[in-house]
Amino acid sequence: MAAGDQQDGACNKELFNPIISMGWQYSGILVISHILQILLKPLGQASPIVQILAGFLMGPSGFSRIKKVEDFFIQSYNSGYYEFMALIFRTIIMFLIGLETDFPYLMRNIWPATIIACGSSIACTIFAAAVTFLVFQETSSHGSSFLMALMIIITLANAASPIVVRVAADLKFATSDTGKLAISSSLIADAYSVFLLFILSEFKTTSVVKWIGFLILYFIIVGVVIVINMYLANWLNRRNRNKKYLGNTEIFVLVAILYIAAMALEQLGFSSIIASFLIGSMFPRGGKAARTLLIKLTYPIHNFIFPIYFGNHGFRADVTKLKSLRNIIVFVILILSSIGGKIVGTLAACFHLKIPYREGVLLAFMMNLKGHVDMLALTIGLANELVLSENFYDVMIATIIVNTLIWGPIVAFMVRRESDIIGYRQIYFESHNPESELRILACVHSPRPVATMLGLIAASRGPREVPITAYLMHLVELPDKKKTNLMYNQKEDDELSDEDDYGGNDVVEINDAMDIFNSETGLLVHQIKTVSPFKRMHTDVCNTAEDIRASIIVLPFHKHQRIDGKLENGKQGIRPTNQKVLRHAPCSVAILIDRGLTSGSLNPSGSDSLQHVAILFFGGPDDREALGFSKRLGMDHHINLTIIRFLPLSSKRQISGVDVAQKTDDVLMAISNDDVEKEADSTVLADFHSRYVVTGQVGYVEKVVENGGETASALRDMAEMYSLFIVGKNGRGHSILTTGMSDWEECPELGKVGDFLASPEFDISGSVLVVQQYRPSKNDDDDDKQ
Repeated sequence: MAAGDQQDGACNKELFNPIISMGWQYSGILVISHILQILLKPLGQASPIVQILAGFLMGPSGFSRIKKVEDFFIQSYNSGYYEFMALIFRTIIMFLIGLETDFPYLMRNIWPATIIACGSSIACTIFAAAVTFLVFQETSSHGSSFLMALMIIITLANAASPIVVRVAADLKFATSDTGKLAISSSLIADAYSVFLLFILSEFKTTSVVKWIGFLILYFIIVGVVIVINMYLANWLNRRNRNKKYLGNTEIFVLVAILYIAAMALEQLGFSSIIASFLIGSMFPRGGKAARTLLIKLTYPIHNFIFPIYFGNHGFRADVTKLKSLRNIIVFVILILSSIGGKIVGTLAACFHLKIPYREGVLLAFMMNLKGHVDMLALTIGLANELVLSENFYDVMIATIIVNTLIWGPIVAFMVRRESDIIGYRQIYFESHNPESELRILACVHSPRPVATMLGLIAASRGPREVPITAYLMHLVELPDKKKTNLMYNQKEDDELSDEDDYGGNDVVEINDAMDIFNSETGLLVHQIKTVSPFKRMHTDVCNTAEDIRASIIVLPFHKHQRIDGKLENGKQGIRPTNQKVLRHAPCSVAILIDRGLTSGSLNPSGSDSLQHVAILFFGGPDDREALGFSKRLGMDHHINLTIIRFLPLSSKRQISGVDVAQKTDDVLMAISNDDVEKEADSTVLADFHSRYVVTGQVGYVEKVVENGGETASALRDMAEMYSLFIVGKNGRGHSILTTGMSDWEECPELGKVGDFLASPEFDISGSVLVVQQYRPSKNDDDDDKQ
């Protein structure tokens, strides 16, 4: 009996102790990583580097050198538990990365990303093959040198996509072209490493037919899960039509499907890394299913799973094993081979793609961040005894971790230093190519202007092949008694329930409008929700615009339309918020006066109805900005765009703009040299006329007026002709064209013409968009007092 009890006690101890020690290890990593984050954040270090460092300090290179700590954390039967948890973590991490990935960008830039990934991977493969014999000899290894070469190739060629994603996000250049290219290239490099990993894990399988059969089965499983998710997500969206989010049970089912597929692939000998990414990236983006998954997964993964996953990698490194000179030589050679291969291969690819040298160096360093597939390759090699040398595995793991700890801070330093090439760049629409990407941030305080905002986004889309990235930001007032400021969908669990106080039922209406828009147009609009007091709301808007590198911010007017067509004031803090954003915005700003209730306002549904839009051009930088923004509207065949240029009577005989005399396709331009602004107006109009008016895409009308009164009369005559009027905030200073219009000015933030179009005296049924060109921020002390 005593012997039996002892055996049961030993079994229970073996089962219970690893779970306790693993829990304490994860808790320690979380605590240390958060402390280090506070200490190192002022130095600009990215969170993955800090988290790896936390695990490194807790591991055998740090606190675990203490005997009692080592006995508690490092136990012989712990490895199986850690590997299982690592599988759970990397599966959900890659799924979330896929869900967050800008897949249209990845598809548009698949060729340059593939060239960079292949360049760096091929160079690292050559470097790895060159050093394999030396490593094999110096680490006194036994077994297959080919398998060792495979593990070294995977280690050197791998670019840890989760680390690249988080570093780019933390250093705030994930939305830049360089950041997105680095992320896309790292994902492709991961795919190359995963393919080599399959060869490594299935090396003993000599049957080619079996290999091909497994590959076919791999793609069948992934394809079936993608199709199931498409139908299941659509069904769940319909089933929860009147709810804000899906229930926990429904989310559990979606995540369970992912894990069932991942476990099946692991049993076949495949890594589920790329499969999880593909399942996430192909998940239907529109609707409550994707929205709820993002909200439910983002907070726990960013705040718990990432620190534990990266920290556990650091925990495994033991630099105390690098005692001998031979090990140190191998360690240094591997680190130099890794960075050498990445620099040579990446710079060669960037030279071919004509990417600037400094961006190429930054891409090379980003591609040299490790700690993902490479760690899995070493785990498989150690478990299957592919190479008989613990010394080799110790050196390789130390190389991976120390390499990332070295180059991570260097990347952070380079990002700060190279802010001129990867930092936020302001876009001036007057010189902006309408076929380049447009990034638009539309803001709403309530569901009222959502339809017109979405219609404006759809109209700004231009041709299908022209890229657009759109965001809808829900601005929710935080009462003074509250103090929590939540952004970017990072909310606590109690704020995910149907009793959510932030935004009330507005969230349901906005989500429904977004879902309908997505299903009818196929255009994905990213949603952001910010909760803050009105006095600080402009800071959230401007920071978000900078984070997403917005080309333009569109704000709702502080008045909304009643059923009888009249405008009435909304919440008291909306107008000051708009005024502050106009002063401090890092890009162009537009204010939308929405009259969607009475007008044939911009239709967001993508129907074939023709919309009539007018650009009112008086001259000046804001009008040129409005003209530049409207180029994309003119490229939409559902929009009949007309530019209406107002000219003073004195220029009737000597028109300072477009000369209507034409010879075949040529347009003669008469440019006045009166001042710089007139010359700039004429240059922009000439280019616009030759590109869009002559070709028949856009109409052109001139209105000759003598003063502001005649301008107002002309505007009244066209009041019912257009569903949208676009005008610059400020014309060319104190122009004769608007003299007298400011006598009844109520909203200076709209400018003279915009204010007149929004005034009760002007009976208009169309919406109005008032555009202000980017101007450097002014530090107004009054902001804090309002």
